[in-house]
Amino acid sequence: MKKKMKKKGRTKKLQKAAEVLVFSRPKSFRDVELHYCAGCGHSIVHRLVCEAIDEFGIRERTIGVAPVGCAVIAYDYWDFDVSEAAHGRTPAVATGIKRARPGNIVFTYQGDGDLAAIGTAEIIHAANRGENITVIFVNNGVYGMTGGQMAPTTLAGQKTSTTLHGRSLRNDGYPLKILEMLSVLPGARYLERVSIHSAQEILRAKRAITKAFKTQIDGKGFSMVEVLAMCPTYWGMSPIQAAERIKNEVSTFYPIGVVKSY
Repeated sequence: MKKKMKKKGRTKKLQKAAEVLVFSRPKSFRDVELHYCAGCGHSIVHRLVCEAIDEFGIRERTIGVAPVGCAVIAYDYWDFDVSEAAHGRTPAVATGIKRARPGNIVFTYQGDGDLAAIGTAEIIHAANRGENITVIFVNNGVYGMTGGQMAPTTLAGQKTSTTLHGRSLRNDGYPLKILEMLSVLPGARYLERVSIHSAQEILRAKRAITKAFKTQIDGKGFSMVEVLAMCPTYWGMSPIQAAERIKNEVSTFYPIGVVKSY
């Protein structure tokens, strides 16, 4: 009888353990349908940002700055304050908010067109000044919102709607490595490049985004995480093929890892 009771007790404990919730929607992530294409990396990065914010318990203090690009309506998905910015001026808006409200946690969310083209000067000077903000830079190598044109981060030989035969280094120059450019600036304290092409890399990206927010919380200065993300629609690939392309091609030109850390 005692053995049977012990066995039942163990069974109940196992059942109870199995009922423990191990995965749920972050509180900072609204329960709404996303508009992104199938396989797009933005939804994954959105979630990672929300998870980091929830873990620090800073939702009520956080202010995001949304870009012009595919993530232009990010504020429809995040359940915290978000300001809009003109194309490329996202770091300038974030700088103004942070200086006016230094007690808030301020971050920008930018694509390669917003940050690396029209916003190149803004990001360089914000980093150079050591602004205590966090930048989430989503690099998918094309202008996704306006038709898949070549971006500053488009790889050599990559076909886009404006480089039908592939990006020409002679005509178009080399792809920009933004993190490496910023790494020489004393004000840039934490810079890391990550990817989201696999579960393992997503976990690494989560750690990097968390550290970037921690850098700001600790008042260390400018922090930025570049995320290599998929754009299956304008790459002309399936989501699985797009993930493989990041692993086998994109990450060879844009190496994953910490570029600079305080």
